[in-house]
Amino acid sequence: MLNRRTPDETTVAVLMGGWSAERQVSISSGEACWGALRRAGFNAIMVDVKRETIAHVLADMKPDVAFNALHGKWGEDGCAAALLETMGIAYTHSGVLASAVAMHKEMSKTMFRSVGLPVAEGKLVSIEQAASAHPMALPYVIKPVAEGSSVGVHIVDRKSNGPVSILLEQRHIFGDEVMVERFVPGRELTCAVMGDVALGVTEIVSDHTEFYDYEAKYSEGGSVHLVPAPVNKDVYRRCQTYALKAHEVLGCRGITRTDFRYDDTMSENGELIILEINTQPGMTGTSLVPELAKHSGHSFEDMVTWMVNDASVNR
Repeated sequence: MLNRRTPDETTVAVLMGGWSAERQVSISSGEACWGALRRAGFNAIMVDVKRETIAHVLADMKPDVAFNALHGKWGEDGCAAALLETMGIAYTHSGVLASAVAMHKEMSKTMFRSVGLPVAEGKLVSIEQAASAHPMALPYVIKPVAEGSSVGVHIVDRKSNGPVSILLEQRHIFGDEVMVERFVPGRELTCAVMGDVALGVTEIVSDHTEFYDYEAKYSEGGSVHLVPAPVNKDVYRRCQTYALKAHEVLGCRGITRTDFRYDDTMSENGELIILEINTQPGMTGTSLVPELAKHSGHSFEDMVTWMVNDASVNR
């Protein structure tokens, strides 16, 4: 049940920045959400999150709600939610456990499989193994186990001369293990969930890359968003059904976005695979969720107001 918070009596701390690889994207998201909250009448305050001071800043500010606009590690993986739970500050987006599981790609895939959701075959291997020999048949994808925004993703195709030896120079991104999974060709689709409702489906088209990478996501003109996605009704409904089911099985709250690959090379009812669920989807000027919300009749101001009213502890 939503809390009905009166905007001019509600102080919202917009948590942004942080120290992950996605700091700059988080600042863009935070500024956009801060602006929308101010236009909606809230006393919104931007907070650039620093590891050493954030607890003290929040204790002094005593906000009614923390709007979590952090992305990546420490903001999206349950750590920020844990701090806010400890301090008893109502916050947006998913709780500690759902955030942690969603961020860990192998754990989330295990949960998806448990309810029959389709995921690409894959496994975890040591970074040394992935750098020295092909860990599975070509083509395949190498990903960090727990990063967002396509940070560190490598596609190893049939034209590859060998394994991705540069991985060892990127250990700061990957850690000691990497995820490898079958490359699924085709189209990029995404679907947002708001509360217990699946919104529309977007197709993402980029001329620059083989997949929706960091540049395509956040560069001006890096991609084109087709809303609603030009796919048949069955595929559209499957995206909505799968996105809502993924949201529910992980116990997510607030708004999430689930990304898919759709291979229609053999049939228009082709393979639809879940790539991941995002518990802190981007809210920048080029972001997908505000577009999907608008397509469903929610302005940016309406959407952030709903998120503030949805905020709580014990999520």
